[in-house]
Amino acid sequence: MASLIDNDTHRTEIFDSLPYYDNDLEKNPILREKVERELAREPKPPQTLHPRVPPPIELFKDKPGLAAELARVEAHQPLAPLDTIRYQLPAPTSTPGTDEEWQQALKNAQSQLEHQRIRHTNLALLQTYGPNAWRIHNYLLEATAKQAETALEELKQRTTDINRERKNSQTRIGNQLTSLENKWTELISSILQIEMANVALDAEVDRLNKKEAELASM
Repeated sequence: MASLIDNDTHRTEIFDSLPYYDNDLEKNPILREKVERELAREPKPPQTLHPRVPPPIELFKDKPGLAAELARVEAHQPLAPLDTIRYQLPAPTSTPGTDEEWQQALKNAQSQLEHQRIRHTNLALLQTYGPNAWRIHNYLLEATAKQAETALEELKQRTTDINRERKNSQTRIGNQLTSLENKWTELISSILQIEMANVALDAEVDRLNKKEAELASM
């Protein structure tokens, strides 16, 4: 835990916890039980987020199709099967069939023929330009992946350096605190010894004063 104190001249950071150094809970299991009981008495965290926490990002706000697909994936629902009816060429259901049914069947056949023509064109374009496009795309993906891996390694290294620095700093500060605590204990012990010696000297002075008074009265 750390708190900040702002003064007119400087800004001081005060640490009241050294997790890399303090091991009282490991040394004394009773303390851990007390801490757990105290934590259980603490109020539950608020359900609302802190005002500084940004609101959640709404993905695909202007694209309902992608938003619906994302919701389907999050709900672990299976992908809807392909609609194969539009690829079929059904004949009129009635015999011999009305003009309207034959017109609808003819339009459907024309649509299927146009769809196949467009597919043939797309396949020809893909065969001509697709390999190079995919090579460039893969190259860009590899470059992006390398950049992400490099950034991740740098972040891991920074995290390791920060943790190492925190551990060294807290260990150093902990040793200083332990040394000061030992000195404080020695000083308290010396003060108690001096007070006990003063009490003994006061008693000795009182005894001598009484003895002097007895001798003077004889």
